Amino acid sequence: QVQLVESGGGSAQAGGSLRLSCAASGFTFTSYTMGWFRQAPGKEREFVAAINWSGSSTYYADAVKGRFTISRDNPKRTVYLQMNSLKPDDTAVYYCARDWKSGITMRTKDVDYDYWGQGTQVTVSS
Repeated sequence: QVQLVESGGGSAQAGGSLRLSCAASGFTFTSYTMGWFRQAPGKEREFVAAINWSGSSTYYADAVKGRFTISRDNPKRTVYLQMNSLKPDDTAVYYCARDWKSGITMRTKDVDYDYWGQGTQVTVSS
């Protein structure tokens, strides 16, 4: 069965860095665009970043552009989110997800993603 397992969350000071990983199994990893989303307490889940099947195309939310980098290692079946220059507003549970259509256009709505990991907490203190 499809499984997505995030790791790498934790606590950081503002200005610091964290690297999240998402290990995928149970499907043909190279056939799918993968995305990262986050949900802060009391807020809707929001799109963070997406990467196409080959890693040649990426897309970012404005809030993280220039600070976060999404990447993937297809032989390892893993997606990464490198988060630099962290801010307290980045505090959230971070989820990786699979885009069920995985077309040319990067998609940013959570309804466009069919499988989700359990999430990993990121806490940034000022």
